[in-house]
Amino acid sequence: MDPAQNTDPTPRSSLPVAMQVPNLLTYGRIIAVPLVGGALLWDTEQSRWLAFALFALAAITDFFDGWLARAWHQQSALGRMLDPIADKLLVAGVLLMLTANGTIEHAHVWAAFIILLREVLVSGLREFLGQLQVSVPVTWLAKWKTAIQLVAIGLLIIGPAASSLLPHAIEIGLAGLWIAALLTLYTGYDYMRAGLRHVIRVDEEKH
Repeated sequence: MDPAQNTDPTPRSSLPVAMQVPNLLTYGRIIAVPLVGGALLWDTEQSRWLAFALFALAAITDFFDGWLARAWHQQSALGRMLDPIADKLLVAGVLLMLTANGTIEHAHVWAAFIILLREVLVSGLREFLGQLQVSVPVTWLAKWKTAIQLVAIGLLIIGPAASSLLPHAIEIGLAGLWIAALLTLYTGYDYMRAGLRHVIRVDEEKH
């Protein structure tokens, strides 16, 4: 193509897609999952602080990888694939370890259970709709759910180690987890309804 005819003003990165900063941040979030899980399984005051620091850093990169990808015009298929995977691995892995070490127990396990089931549901739905070339956009309510969920998990991680600084961290974290679980039910139903609408339309078109 003649450069003079190229009207696209968007600058392109000279780095390979796999080595672009947004994708590196996503890799870091995936690597953080077993590190946070191991620190929670160790379950000492020091390991709780380590787990919290790693989790907080990973949660921050969840914002910055997407923001930087848009700001630096480094959006990629690799990033779109790995970003939701990294998010779900982080949440699922930490909830599992918080349940294993007894931070989440008794009836509160149901809140974690609901959140995990919703993540599996949405992942399967997105995979199927992707084959139909149908995208399901993330709603603002789902974004609020994610924010509340991350804050609640962070409080549950640090609660036993910061009892003097945050005496009610566990209680607030569990309350936030339930709020996230209730929002999860609604947004999961919303995604399922949108997905079924597309699937039914495809079936009707075949007949």
